[in-house]
Amino acid sequence: MTDKTSNQMWGGRFAAGPDAIMEAINASIGFDQRMAAQDIAGSRAHAAMLAATGVITDSDADAIREGLLTVLSEIESGNFQFSTALEDIHMNVEARLKEIIGEPAGRLHTGRSRNDQVATDFKLWVRDQFDAAEKGLLALIGALVDQAEAGADWVMPGFTHLQTAQPVTWGHHMMAYVEMFGRDLSRVRDARKRMNESPLGSAALAGTSFPIDREMTAEALGFDRPTANSLDAVSDRDFALEFLSTASICAMHLSRFAEELVIWSSAQFRFVTLSDRFSTGSSIMPQKKNPDAAELIRAKVGRIFGANTALMMVMKGLPLAYSKDMQEDKEQVFDAADNWMLALAAMEGMVKDMTGNRESLAAAAGSGFSTATDLADWMVRVLKVPFRDAHHVTGALVAMAEGRGVDLPDLTLEDMKSVHEGITEDIFSVLGVENSVNSRMSYGGTAPAQVRAQVARWKEILG
Repeated sequence: MTDKTSNQMWGGRFAAGPDAIMEAINASIGFDQRMAAQDIAGSRAHAAMLAATGVITDSDADAIREGLLTVLSEIESGNFQFSTALEDIHMNVEARLKEIIGEPAGRLHTGRSRNDQVATDFKLWVRDQFDAAEKGLLALIGALVDQAEAGADWVMPGFTHLQTAQPVTWGHHMMAYVEMFGRDLSRVRDARKRMNESPLGSAALAGTSFPIDREMTAEALGFDRPTANSLDAVSDRDFALEFLSTASICAMHLSRFAEELVIWSSAQFRFVTLSDRFSTGSSIMPQKKNPDAAELIRAKVGRIFGANTALMMVMKGLPLAYSKDMQEDKEQVFDAADNWMLALAAMEGMVKDMTGNRESLAAAAGSGFSTATDLADWMVRVLKVPFRDAHHVTGALVAMAEGRGVDLPDLTLEDMKSVHEGITEDIFSVLGVENSVNSRMSYGGTAPAQVRAQVARWKEILG
């Protein structure tokens, strides 16, 4: 397609085509062609509405519909030639439509502008990505629930500051991420519902004088309703910002779990074994099994955070209504969406395939004086010692054990009595890690019974 064609699309205002630099900076077809299916869906709905309201004839609408299907088929088969001279996906599709059906193509754009057209296309595309994210999150949550159920009573160390704190169960740790990703799922659903209003028919910024039916096009495209203000509709990118914000929070959760998998799969921890499908070897060190998928997930968060910040910066200074700055919205969202979906799929695969090393987890759970809090709690509960005093006594016993190179259960009753004479043999009933986790029966606690209750709750949620 020639510059002359481009000029005709612009109308009579421009006598000569833009030079190469202007064409390069102005064109978006290199990336917005990803919205071809959404653009054609919007145009088909718009044409059907124009015919229903008598703005164009049924025969023109039929020609437009068939022509658009031909264009879509050409794009999907890879036989469509995109032109930077035509700037964007909208003008590329319309120009090709005119080549196919002639004059009726010129009536398609009645009652709309590229401003409401691109807002509609972009919303449809982002909505599809929200749907994909929901599916990815449901699959990941399901994989975590399965891991939690299988290891509901496996003991492992719980950490604060990456220091051994108290024993927890493997199931409890898996369910912590279920809750995180569950909140992400809630945000996805909430944002999708809020964005589901159709900008189509807002035209350039003020609406249109044609007797269009915006409710009809909104319904045809699966929107709940048309947008209520045309100025806002063509200049709103909150839906894209919410997508990136939601993606950023979820990517942060993915990165936290990825970091744990990197640590846990190391030779120093040996808490988990990752499958060969999500690991790589070293070119010179044959013993190495690198958790590359987890590391790459951990890195993806930077790209997604960056996209969120970039679009915030694009939008922060724009007066109403549309400005060309907003063309810079899509590449950020496209890249973030690609990387978010990939990270979700990779994490689901790793979780499904990974094997928790129960013996290593249990051995680590019993080290590092992990039952010290249980000792203090026992003194408060049984001996009625104030907690601060019990904390002091426990600290002294930890120091004694540490000095001898043993753990708390290895101290004798006489050792303990030398620090507090009220301690009895019953103390040893709470010092084992199994006893410790079984005692944490408060709602949301780490006891296997509580873990199984949360697993059952999430299985019901997941259906």
